[in-house]
Amino acid sequence: MLSFDDRAGLIWLDGALVPWAEARLHVLTHALHMGGAVFEGMRAYDGRIFLGEAHLERLAQSAEWVGYGLPRAKLELTKAVEAVLWANALHDAYVRPVAWRGSESASVAARGASVHIAIAAWDWPTPAALGRSHAGIRLQLATWRRPRPDTAPTASKCSGLYMIGTLARHAALDAGFDDALMLDAHDHVAETTSTNVVLVKGETLISPVADCFLDGITERHVFALASRRGLAVEERRVRLEDLRRADEVFVAGTSVEIQPVVELMEGERRSRWPVGPITRALIADFQASVRERRAVGARALV
Repeated sequence: MLSFDDRAGLIWLDGALVPWAEARLHVLTHALHMGGAVFEGMRAYDGRIFLGEAHLERLAQSAEWVGYGLPRAKLELTKAVEAVLWANALHDAYVRPVAWRGSESASVAARGASVHIAIAAWDWPTPAALGRSHAGIRLQLATWRRPRPDTAPTASKCSGLYMIGTLARHAALDAGFDDALMLDAHDHVAETTSTNVVLVKGETLISPVADCFLDGITERHVFALASRRGLAVEERRVRLEDLRRADEVFVAGTSVEIQPVVELMEGERRSRWPVGPITRALIADFQASVRERRAVGARALV
């Protein structure tokens, strides 16, 4: 596996493009010890940023929710993403903006710490790009739960909250599954470790209310595509029983776009779903929509 700290290319760091291997932090950086970094996962297709405005708005909001403001405006960050893509000669790419508190404080309080921003991009093919868009994934029910919104800034894409996902994903991989399904504190379906879960029942898409996990930008885009097809979209509390009775299940997120779910293992109980016609249609619609932005620009559908 090629380490991320020793690659060719350029990373945007605090206003300048620097060689990849020189984009370094001190070991006493506050975010390393206390968490609090915020980030986004974005994609570029044909050299254009997909849903970039929404992602950068959420990056700024995530920072506010964990107690600091970004020192760079959205327009400057948009230009920085474009510069990173250009400097690295990338057309279809994954883009990772991240912001964090610096090394001026190693204690819990970090009021005087500077805020830094970096943007990196690399080739990370989606399942569709690899010809596996219809290859379903298998989930294991996680023992870890998403925290209640009064216990953590759950609406923020904060690095500290992803520790829970790492633990759940590792357990699922060790058991031979692709990912883990996570519940909330009240036994309702929440999300996987990094994607939103969508059920298909008849001609209705059903998604858990995002009150203790991230409100997915990709999922919102999928909802808009579904509405174009005349499908209904419903956001509500989802029980495991609802999930078991679904006609189709898929996940949505920047890393995978849309990916079918074909199996869930809950202890000794197994549920299975086909890669159904609605999921297949939405995958096709999604692929068409990311390419049509060559003509319509980077404005979101929602």
